[in-house]
Amino acid sequence: MVVAVKADYVWMDGQFVNWSDAKIHVMTRGLHYGIGVFEGIRAYPVNGTVGVFRLKDHMVRLQHSARIYRLRLNFTIEELCNATLELLRKNRIQSSAYIRPILYSSDIAVNLDTLNGSSSIAVITFPMERLFEKPGVNVCVSSWRRIGDSSTPPLAKACGNYINSILAKLDGTASGFDDAILLDQNGMVSEGTGENIFIVRSGRLVTPPLTSSVLPGITRDTVIVVASDIGIPLEEREISRTELYTSDEVFFTGSAAEIEPILTIDRRPISDGKAGPITSKLVETYRRIVRGKELKYFYWITKA
Repeated sequence: MVVAVKADYVWMDGQFVNWSDAKIHVMTRGLHYGIGVFEGIRAYPVNGTVGVFRLKDHMVRLQHSARIYRLRLNFTIEELCNATLELLRKNRIQSSAYIRPILYSSDIAVNLDTLNGSSSIAVITFPMERLFEKPGVNVCVSSWRRIGDSSTPPLAKACGNYINSILAKLDGTASGFDDAILLDQNGMVSEGTGENIFIVRSGRLVTPPLTSSVLPGITRDTVIVVASDIGIPLEEREISRTELYTSDEVFFTGSAAEIEPILTIDRRPISDGKAGPITSKLVETYRRIVRGKELKYFYWITKA
């Protein structure tokens, strides 16, 4: 899975700069200590233009992450949304795209005292289709545990958090899997390396609660809302590792991954090893929603 990353412009601290000029100094504190927060947002073709899915919700989550780490966000939510839309237009993006806002500690320093420090923000966008170009993924349960709220808050989408995800991803790919699932510090199911997780048991959707070291995913929330609207029962509760193996269906959710069926876990097929009916229904509904084909949810789309 290789995503080509390239566009004409990047937005940095209120200015549009050429892609090749979008640089930071090698001594930038955010680079050395992972002091930053970011978002992953998707845009899709909608009625002859491009529409960003749940743009404001993502920027609000970025703001919340910044508050946890006391990073200064020098732009309003409205300004960040407008900058994103203008960037899409300047980059002439009409296809499916990925958007990455990132706020980081920008001091040239080697200390950890960021309270009175400066911060910078950039927004990057580039064309991207599906993250996983296959009908489903094969995953393992990683030996690495998910970070916890008492040490590194998983409710913040922080740059440094993803070292944890990288270790788990390496666990999986080195053994021939597409991805990995992490357990929380209590040994209960948490999430994937960059995705939330749902299981289906007897027609009921189940997903771990935020207290299982879960990032409050925007796509996770979308599935919860849509499931309620179409009459699929759902509960948020702890899930054991063993329960994964005996589920009728399992799938990941995430802005990059969208809704991705999980076909096997630790080389055990989930049901018959194919995407199940509830997963398939949610995949199809989600694809229609993000492309503006479900009028009920059109308020989630911001057209560029």
